[in-house]
Amino acid sequence: MSSEWNENEPAPPDGGRLVIRGGAVMSMDPAVGDFEDADVLVEGGRIVAVGPGLDAQDANVIDARGRVVMPGFVDTHHHQFETAERAFLPNGLLTDDGSGSPSAQPNYGEHILGRFAPAYRPQDVYVNVLFAGLSQLDAGVTTVLDVSQIHHSPEHTDATVQALVDTGRRAAFGLFEGAGRTGSRYPEDAYRVRERWFPTDDQLVTMVMGGEIYLGGQAHRRSWAIARELGVRIAAHAVGSWGTMRQDLERIARGEDGVRVGPDNLFIHMTGMSDETWKRIRDAGARVSLAFPIEMVMRHGTPPILTMRELGMEPSLSSDVETTMAADPFTLMRSAMTMQRMVVNQMILDRGGPVSPGTPELLTVRDVLRYATVNGARDLGLDDRTGTLTPGKQADIVILDATALNVAPLNNVPGAVVSLMDRGNVETVLVAGKIRKWRGRLLDVDLDRLRHELEASRDHLFKAAGVRRDLFA
Repeated sequence: MSSEWNENEPAPPDGGRLVIRGGAVMSMDPAVGDFEDADVLVEGGRIVAVGPGLDAQDANVIDARGRVVMPGFVDTHHHQFETAERAFLPNGLLTDDGSGSPSAQPNYGEHILGRFAPAYRPQDVYVNVLFAGLSQLDAGVTTVLDVSQIHHSPEHTDATVQALVDTGRRAAFGLFEGAGRTGSRYPEDAYRVRERWFPTDDQLVTMVMGGEIYLGGQAHRRSWAIARELGVRIAAHAVGSWGTMRQDLERIARGEDGVRVGPDNLFIHMTGMSDETWKRIRDAGARVSLAFPIEMVMRHGTPPILTMRELGMEPSLSSDVETTMAADPFTLMRSAMTMQRMVVNQMILDRGGPVSPGTPELLTVRDVLRYATVNGARDLGLDDRTGTLTPGKQADIVILDATALNVAPLNNVPGAVVSLMDRGNVETVLVAGKIRKWRGRLLDVDLDRLRHELEASRDHLFKAAGVRRDLFA
């Protein structure tokens, strides 16, 4: 290893043995621990060992001095097909509240789902999903659940999966509904998708079934049944302010709707749900993904983090929609921490005295780091292969620059990651041992070409949706 860190050093070749030397290693696995100065040895795409002074003389070396080495982040809910509408709804609410304000018009339900989504062609789906995935790779998100509500036809579906594969990161492909076109085969197309794209469960891209309860009729019953027949997890939105979702989920949780809730369910948001529903969801072992920034901004309801902690539950974190908010893990972690601490701190101040028994504990940086890594992998059923730096798991690793202007000097590793860092600190990213980002630059990607293709897709979608693009709206 050279005595000086060289930013122009070429990336080590893929394959063979690789050792990440001399970083501050935060494994997120209590059995492995954390180290101020240690190495991570990778072979065959898997983590072989973590610890100080590992013997790896024949391995390629990544110099991680002055860096934080940790597991890649996991996003358990991201609508990647909407990338062309980034920041179109900076003020937007979920639905029109009748106020006539810039938050009511345009809004998500009417404009994104009602106008833009039906206009997508398969080529639009491909470039939107690919660009979103590369952007998150650049930010250190090595695993995502793509909540893909764009399955107008089998061609749209295949374009989505191909984009996830071509991104080169770990992903759970969510087969959700489309715009209800004649050519749509949801949910029955799941059989074809499973056979063609997911013949085994040990691939980098795996499958999740969308089982939305708001579709009404037999739709969710059929999708849940197919998912369990195929042995894949089920994801569904649960927003108390959207239609009759609160009442519908109450019936489902009680077992009165022909389906049962189980540990294979992942519910997204869970805002505005009754105490009874929450207890039944917990007792069934179901998981919950919270999108703190979007839930607060778009009026889904208060993120139910206090309820979850009171019930002994922990969420994973998700970005939701880039139409309104950034999809990087630092935004998600800071939003979760500041929101929860604001509510609890005000609760204590309002009582005008010392902390009383039963007062919720404040979230810590360790908590939100766990939500963004360990819990995300768990909620997608991928915790046997990612989420921690544990020997035997696949090497999904991010190396974060702690010498940068916004971080140095390094005094507290989890604190620096959550409180100070941003995507600019994400220096190197490995997925299953393959280097996808090297010292600040994505590898094997023509971003200029993809950006032009995304802009062409945006222009088509705005025209087809009958929406005028106004850069200063």
